[in-house]
Amino acid sequence: MVFRKNLPAHADTPERLHRNGHSATMANRSDEPAYRKIQNAIRRRIDSGQLKPGNVVPSERELARIHGVSLMTARHALTELARDGIVERRHGAGTFVAPPKVQFNKLLGYTEQMASLGLTARSRIVSSSVVTREHEIAARLGLPPTARLGRLERVRLAGDEAVALEVCYWSADEYPALQHAPMDRTSLFSVLERDCGVQLAYADEEIDATDADQRMADLLSLPKGTPLLRIRQLIFSSTARATVFVTGFYRSGRHTLRIRRFR
Repeated sequence: MVFRKNLPAHADTPERLHRNGHSATMANRSDEPAYRKIQNAIRRRIDSGQLKPGNVVPSERELARIHGVSLMTARHALTELARDGIVERRHGAGTFVAPPKVQFNKLLGYTEQMASLGLTARSRIVSSSVVTREHEIAARLGLPPTARLGRLERVRLAGDEAVALEVCYWSADEYPALQHAPMDRTSLFSVLERDCGVQLAYADEEIDATDADQRMADLLSLPKGTPLLRIRQLIFSSTARATVFVTGFYRSGRHTLRIRRFR
């Protein structure tokens, strides 16, 4: 619910008072810029659940009237929220609360990532097999070139939306439980830890960008050539044993990689 303050017809807005040389209101004397106050008000409504993904955000004109600011200030507030991925601006339709983005800040399985956003993760299995000619991947896992590798290809969904394509490899002889688990509704990480007794600890990652080829585009319901975030993960156990190798192709509009650098 938005609470609006109706000003008398003869009253000036805070900005007009300032331009006419009169005293500014107490709110405008604070150090926080007006556009930031608008952003914080919208963020609070999103965090409290009053505004949900897909809901319409008040227009620039309405925000300007509610907060007693110029149209330019309201536009600046929405532009920055759109840049941060909080809202989406759709030409001719308005501004809407954006779907939450997955942030790769911690080693989590996709099911855990979705749960952290309050979403239910589902998977659609594309293929599941045992392969023996993936020499490079076997080497990454510290296995002989012709080792039997479990291979699982899944489309990952958030709700009904396909957001990622992942291909996972592991030693088929060491972790047979993974081959028989219902991976369309089960977390690979949880099967490893619960059924195989493996404690996952960290991952070495290679990150770059690529374009969706025709097969990826069909699986993710995207136009061919759509930019994707590609992440290759070599996941290690707490005993520093390479356990799983994953190549993931993620829709760039739904995923964010945040990095903290130190000097």
